[in-house]
Amino acid sequence: MFSLAEYEERLRKTKVKMVESGIDVLLISNPSNMYYLTNYNAWSFYVHQMMIVTLEDSQPIWIGRQMDATSVAKTTWLDENHIISYPDYYVQSSERHPMDFVVKIIEEIGQSKRRIGLEMDAHYFTAACYTKLQGGLPDAEFKDATVLVNRVRLIKSDQELIYMRRAASIVEGAMQAAYDQLAVGVRECDVAAAIYKAQIQGLDEHGGDYPSIVPMLPTNENTSCPHLTFSERRYKKGDFLTVEIAGVYKRYHAPLARTIAIGNAPSHVKELSKVVQEGIEKTLDIISPGITAEEVERTWSDAIAKYGYQKSSRLGYSIGASFPPDWGEHTISFRTGDKSILKPNMTFHLMPGIWYESYGVEITESIVITKKGVEMLTNFSRDLYEKPIIESAL
Repeated sequence: MFSLAEYEERLRKTKVKMVESGIDVLLISNPSNMYYLTNYNAWSFYVHQMMIVTLEDSQPIWIGRQMDATSVAKTTWLDENHIISYPDYYVQSSERHPMDFVVKIIEEIGQSKRRIGLEMDAHYFTAACYTKLQGGLPDAEFKDATVLVNRVRLIKSDQELIYMRRAASIVEGAMQAAYDQLAVGVRECDVAAAIYKAQIQGLDEHGGDYPSIVPMLPTNENTSCPHLTFSERRYKKGDFLTVEIAGVYKRYHAPLARTIAIGNAPSHVKELSKVVQEGIEKTLDIISPGITAEEVERTWSDAIAKYGYQKSSRLGYSIGASFPPDWGEHTISFRTGDKSILKPNMTFHLMPGIWYESYGVEITESIVITKKGVEMLTNFSRDLYEKPIIESAL
């Protein structure tokens, strides 16, 4: 994946952030952050696991289910002394909790009275985890460190950008697969299946990976609901839909969304699509290192306001390596009040979707901040695609 030197540099930067935040020990439950620091990539996050980073130790300590310890040994740079497993009777037990085991390890390594950072708002850190740690470590001082590692991840290395460009090539193929499969009589799930095949199969030169979010394919009035997925409903003449998907390479995501119609799209969808496209162009023109995230959103809002439109949700967010249920990094957002300064090698999903009560339009791009401006990771037409009517044999 990456050189040992790169992993060590990531760990060093994490420790710098820990010192700045007044944290002696960092407990990591976010699988994306575990992966970033060690290359651990397995579907083991459905049970509790934890990674411990201390200021003194040269490696993180992974703690997890016994049957997963071999996966850590085979895929990460951690030595055997930094891979600790708990017995299976801790798994989904009413008598024991994995955090009880974590407490025991923290005590054994002499860190039970330190300032401990927790990823309090991570998807896989539950209320039970917190209460078990709090009760088991009464002399510790707990601090919220939810996005500490996430912020280290913001600026991508050259190798990470290579992986994201490969992910972008994959999502182009997956979007084309959706275009090709879509027809009158075809089921929504058939289009989703074509997308999945393209996402996983990838390209001849590099295969794909499973995405952190399933294909989102709302149709007609349901395009007002951007996070609806798919059903067995068959498409009809005159339907229009939005498609939001991602290409994935070695867990690095490149999302993309487009709007499609079977036959002629309704006039209001066409109008909104043109406004969104113009807003994207004007926004891309001003993106450069040194500006703030809220300046990006302000440019977009001004561009669509002259046509009487507005968007209440954020315009985009940082992306990179991720695991379900989300492909975002949970750090910078393009919205009012986010004064984060854009820097070279930051990556974002520019997400100018607009949704009203009875319809919506999505046209998005994955982008990289460069030294002079912005690079689009994908090269796929933003036009509202009106597919000629082809009757399916189904």
